[in-house]
Amino acid sequence: MAKEDLPAIAPPATTGQPTETASLPPRTDHRRSFLKGLGVVGAALSVGSLLKTDAEADDDDHHHRRFIPRGDVAILRFLAAAEILETDLWQQYNELAGVQDDEVPGGSGNAAYAEAVNALDEDMSQYIHDNTEDELTHELFINAYLVSKGAEPVSLDKFRNLPSSKATGAQQIGRLTNLMQLTVDTTWFTRYRSRSQNPDFGDMLPQAIPSLAVGQHPAIPRTDADVQEGNFLQAIGNTAGFHFATIEQGGTSLYPQLAQRVTNLEVLRILLSIGGTEIMHFQTWSDKAGNAPPVSATDPVTGVSVTFPDLNSPPLGGEDFQTNLIMPEPTIFLNKKFPACSIIRPTKTMGAAKAALDALTADGLFIGQSKEFFRFMHTLAFEADLARREDF
Repeated sequence: MAKEDLPAIAPPATTGQPTETASLPPRTDHRRSFLKGLGVVGAALSVGSLLKTDAEADDDDHHHRRFIPRGDVAILRFLAAAEILETDLWQQYNELAGVQDDEVPGGSGNAAYAEAVNALDEDMSQYIHDNTEDELTHELFINAYLVSKGAEPVSLDKFRNLPSSKATGAQQIGRLTNLMQLTVDTTWFTRYRSRSQNPDFGDMLPQAIPSLAVGQHPAIPRTDADVQEGNFLQAIGNTAGFHFATIEQGGTSLYPQLAQRVTNLEVLRILLSIGGTEIMHFQTWSDKAGNAPPVSATDPVTGVSVTFPDLNSPPLGGEDFQTNLIMPEPTIFLNKKFPACSIIRPTKTMGAAKAALDALTADGLFIGQSKEFFRFMHTLAFEADLARREDF
């Protein structure tokens, strides 16, 4: 039976919104000016009200295109939150090792750290800048699209309470993510080089950098003291290089996973279009991570050690570790009876949003965040995973 025409969703109430601080960073000007126009700056918006109804679309030529189903709204809201988190972490990298300009303002650079990161590729500063700008455009676009359909946008501003790096070049502002205590999953490196294993079939791939998946490691200098010792500084730069790819391979899978659950064709177009740029990001960082200089170092503060081996040398090397194999190797897909196929993996959609959030949490990005933050994010993920493709 066709759905009834429903009114646009009312904007959220402003009662109880936190007061903005006077020390807001220049980087938030685009985001904050947009959200101010909606009257929701500083609000962590609840999902409850938007799930009571579908959001009305602008298209009137065909009934099934006139509505953004509640499941599509939930998926877009989770993706908006994910993009906000990505913008936050990439901005921190850009402040210290990227290009600071009018497109990505904030910070003043840290020459020593930038040199360590650029050891992976001389163009790393530009790539970091461009990745940062891309994520900012994603969050702004998705939120603007939600508003255009009468749905609530997402703001995480009330959760910007984590500390900044104290190293030269970093802004002293509240953050959403923590880049100074990471436990980095590097199974993506071997996953995309395997011809016989796919996590969609329950396969567990080995870590490329096992020591990086144990303990907590800084991916940016915490203070200027961290840039004083050469080996440790290079280890921080290498950690960043692998973390770049870890983050972007998550988005590479998340968009096609959730695209399988949306109903509206325009929403599907959004997910496929943004998801494609996540794939471009991942391949870039997958290539650069393989250039990480071999180095071993011990954190002088925590005592945690990390070793970045030569991935092309015994006992490594071969198909699983060869660093110039940056195209996805063919592997099993859908059913083992089919021929191997070069694909994104994983793309199995069940529980995709929760799995993405769990991976970011295990990464250490949210160390220090509040229980309220976790409740909010888990609600967004839960509602996104409830979404199902609908028939009109």
